[in-house]
Amino acid sequence: MKNVALSFLFLLAVHPCFSQKQEENQDLKAVRTIMSQQEKAWNEGDIPTFMEGYWQNENLVFTGSKGPTYGYLNTLERYKKSYPDQAAMGKLHFDLLFLKQWDENTIQVVGKFTLVRAQDTPTGHFTLLFRKIEGAWKIVSDHSS
Repeated sequence: MKNVALSFLFLLAVHPCFSQKQEENQDLKAVRTIMSQQEKAWNEGDIPTFMEGYWQNENLVFTGSKGPTYGYLNTLERYKKSYPDQAAMGKLHFDLLFLKQWDENTIQVVGKFTLVRAQDTPTGHFTLLFRKIEGAWKIVSDHSS
């Protein structure tokens, strides 16, 4: 009986360890917030605000179905040309499938995008590389297909 009581007390003591969800660190939370802000800006038809998640630098790389685009301004122009109005932009939704912080300045995000428009609903996947630059998380590489 003593062993049963001790086992029961042990299970009560350890149970909270298994039931509590591990707290996500502040860096991963910040990246999730950026992704949420991008989704909101896109859905409001606001490409410049959507682009605030990207590194404003010539070394930014965006790779899509037509190959790589280099630099922030070129990527911004690509988005504006490909999505000239709200109908072309549709409504965007991100599903974040994998977030991994590799070190204090690098986070990788793998996800799925869904774009709902009147005439179609394209979907695809993306891999983003975020870097902490001057204290802020920015996308430095985006491969979307």
